[in-house]
Amino acid sequence: MAGTLYLCATPIGNLEDMTYRAVRILQEVDLIAAEDTRNSLKLLHHFDITTPMTSYHEFNKIEKAHTLIGMLKEGKNIAVITDAGTPGISDPGEELVAMCYEEGITVTAVPGAAACITAVTSSGQPCRRFSFEAFLPKDKKERARVLGEMQQETRTMIVYEAPHHLRATLQELYEALGNRSLTICRELTKRFEEKDKTTLEEAISYYQQKDPRGEYVLVIAGRTKEEVLEEQKSQWESLTIEEHMQRYLDQDYSKKDAMKAVAKDRGVSKRDIYQALLP
Repeated sequence: MAGTLYLCATPIGNLEDMTYRAVRILQEVDLIAAEDTRNSLKLLHHFDITTPMTSYHEFNKIEKAHTLIGMLKEGKNIAVITDAGTPGISDPGEELVAMCYEEGITVTAVPGAAACITAVTSSGQPCRRFSFEAFLPKDKKERARVLGEMQQETRTMIVYEAPHHLRATLQELYEALGNRSLTICRELTKRFEEKDKTTLEEAISYYQQKDPRGEYVLVIAGRTKEEVLEEQKSQWESLTIEEHMQRYLDQDYSKKDAMKAVAKDRGVSKRDIYQALLP
């Protein structure tokens, strides 16, 4: 019988955020696959966990995954941990989980800390709907594509960034999104945790005077409903009513439904559209 793969969340700063279940699972499994064994050793020592470890990181995640799958098939139980937070969220784990599903191996999560959730829920930004962008792509074309998508995003956006890239990233975000509201979260759950609700413009000015330190999570407001409606209205107003009608007729709308849609787009009554179309 095959073993089970456990995705074990670990604290992102404060060790008191480790769950009882995570400690028990890490003590009971046959092997711990850790992103950085040296870093994880401190955590394991703190909780008196003596389970053997093996490295499983970004640069060996495919090759090592095959080895781990083989061990799971033999009936071994394996836990995956990363340097901090939840495996698979901007950290190794996603590929191994997919391979487990292909092989019919049971996967379960031991939930706990995740920097993105910790940040968005305490940011003061809307958090009913949000998108997780993680670190922006390094490739210039891919980065430009993602920033272009973010321009239209109405949900709150979460971006990770390292201190040595923060200034450049804030400037890029400002150029792409305009002066959005954002909350800058730094060193979450740690002794010197900071959360500053500000704007992109103010943040750029602030970090021109202060050197960024620590790991950052940027929680950025999406476009408001009013902004989207105003842009749509502006687009429709560039068309004549006849051209606007034709767009819907070309989509096989009936004339009645097309008039209703045009009226809604322009924020006027259906009667106004009818009158405008009279010869």
